[in-house]
Amino acid sequence: MNRIKITFLLTCLTLLLVAMGSAIGGQSGMIVAFFIAGGMNFFSYWYSDKIVLKIYKAREVSEAENPDLYGMVRRLALQANLPMPKVYIIPSKGANAFATGRNPQHAAVAATEGIMQILSPDELEAVMAHELAHVQNRDTLISTIAATLAGAISMLGSMLQWAAILGGGSSQDEEGGDGGLLGTLALAFIAPMAAMLIQMAVSRSREFLADASGARICGKPLALANALRKLQMGAQAVPVAQATPATSHMFIVNPLTGTSMMKLFSTHPPMEERVARLEAMASGWVSGGFSC
Repeated sequence: MNRIKITFLLTCLTLLLVAMGSAIGGQSGMIVAFFIAGGMNFFSYWYSDKIVLKIYKAREVSEAENPDLYGMVRRLALQANLPMPKVYIIPSKGANAFATGRNPQHAAVAATEGIMQILSPDELEAVMAHELAHVQNRDTLISTIAATLAGAISMLGSMLQWAAILGGGSSQDEEGGDGGLLGTLALAFIAPMAAMLIQMAVSRSREFLADASGARICGKPLALANALRKLQMGAQAVPVAQATPATSHMFIVNPLTGTSMMKLFSTHPPMEERVARLEAMASGWVSGGFSC
């Protein structure tokens, strides 16, 4: 159901982009909008991982430098039938982690120094399994597509606002007079907001899927539930340095939870629901005869 929902949401983003392009320049505007989105997706696909790791000053570590973390990731990658990703440590007291990379062959997982101080080995293993689940499910690609489509819609929204103010817009607007102008302005303001909400809904759906997939990889849904509780409290107490709204969706818990944000605009599902789903998953395993 999560995959069906994500497909529907990405389709909505594409339709919004088409509508924005059409409002600006008719059929030719739609074509230009698609080229803009394609170019942004291409750049993000190839370079977003390097940019994000640099933003957070992540340092790649080898097995000799951190045998515990590296060995843990290697075991989980084998269990998930994934290539060994690069392992990074972020110099931050904030407790968090994320995965990045354009595909499983070019993936990386990153953990903060803070997360390794507050979690038990089982909880840290469950968190790393969650991040590898993002790699397995190709969430980086899906999130990149959603983010770049939303970004293109926002950019086109600004163009459409100026076009409407200066008397531009498509021929349909001119024929519609004031009604067309008002419709154009409404689309210019509403579409970027709708795109942002859809992008965040995609991110929330990916987190639910990664929780379930990660629990299956490590076989410890309760450890992941406990880790999420600790990380939620840790994020409120000590946020990750350099955290920005543009990259907050990548982390296992929202690094911006310390700020006042409406749940509607959150890139992560409610923590209570994530924990409840994992506990229900563990309960199902026990009742089915499997220990967790």
